[in-house]
Amino acid sequence: MPDDIVPTHANTIRRSALVIALGLLSLAAPMVHAQPRAADAYPTKPITMVVPFPPGGPTDLVARVLAQKLGEQMGQSVLVDNRGGANGNIGAQAVVKAPADGYTLLYNTSSITLSPALYRNVPYDVQKDLAPVALVAVVPLALVVHPSVPANTVKEFVAYAKANPGKLSYGSAGNGNVTHLGAFQFVQANGLEATHVPYKGSAPADVDLVGNQIQFMTDTVNSVMGFVRDKRMKMLAVTTAKRMSLFPDVPTLTESGMPGFEVGAWQGVMVPAGTPPAVVERLNTEIQKALKSSDVRERLALQGAEPLGSTSQEYGAYVKKELVRWAGVVKATGITLD
Repeated sequence: MPDDIVPTHANTIRRSALVIALGLLSLAAPMVHAQPRAADAYPTKPITMVVPFPPGGPTDLVARVLAQKLGEQMGQSVLVDNRGGANGNIGAQAVVKAPADGYTLLYNTSSITLSPALYRNVPYDVQKDLAPVALVAVVPLALVVHPSVPANTVKEFVAYAKANPGKLSYGSAGNGNVTHLGAFQFVQANGLEATHVPYKGSAPADVDLVGNQIQFMTDTVNSVMGFVRDKRMKMLAVTTAKRMSLFPDVPTLTESGMPGFEVGAWQGVMVPAGTPPAVVERLNTEIQKALKSSDVRERLALQGAEPLGSTSQEYGAYVKKELVRWAGVVKATGITLD
């Protein structure tokens, strides 16, 4: 074979290889950039926010304020899907089974950290099957008593209860509910003897408190504030770290001789585990933005809710801490719900 043919053949091979390589690169380029573009475009269709409690309740009302604002900000409808039952577990399980694509959100409450202690078989693991997005708000609890109770401060009430051991009853929205556990902690911390009367929700408990069938309870502020303003209940303290803007003259339990006592029906947003980090970050940014807007803050205030906000990492750490905290409280009560 003549010598001059070899380089020509080699050059042909090199040119062919270069053409193939360039062709592969051109095909790969759209693939490399497809994922970031998809994340940037999110959302491209309506989002479903699962609320694991009935419509019209305190959680649902706050969730709808947030859902409406997120829809306005993100240019896609955020539809509320109420799936109540089993202390929030039915709705949470539905979200766990949903695709991890950012189009199904869980608007959860503190109940998600109570369930592992209250139920023997919770069908999901909050830390493994769900990813935190942001802490949204807290609806504080208030220590309220019947007007006939001769006490206008926490100190006076504790003294009265100790002088009448076993004669007072306190209500709650149900066994294992945060309204029950908050009151239990109060009773236990002050060495009181009182009978717990569980109800199916706050509304019937409030009615019986007004009727003096029970004498006190720790209920959510938005459930009792109408009765307090009508003077059918007396509010002795709130369970927030700081005083509430709605009731600036009502002290906190911390101010009233119980340092560090803070209990509330807090709320947040979670998504199925495995949701792309870019989508979680986008949702967090939008939630933070919504919570800073004046119209959302005004509407939350009407519901007795205090806006919070957090990073996804902060919310994850908070959930972990609350799981430990409530496990101890539930163990002390001896309650199980299955």
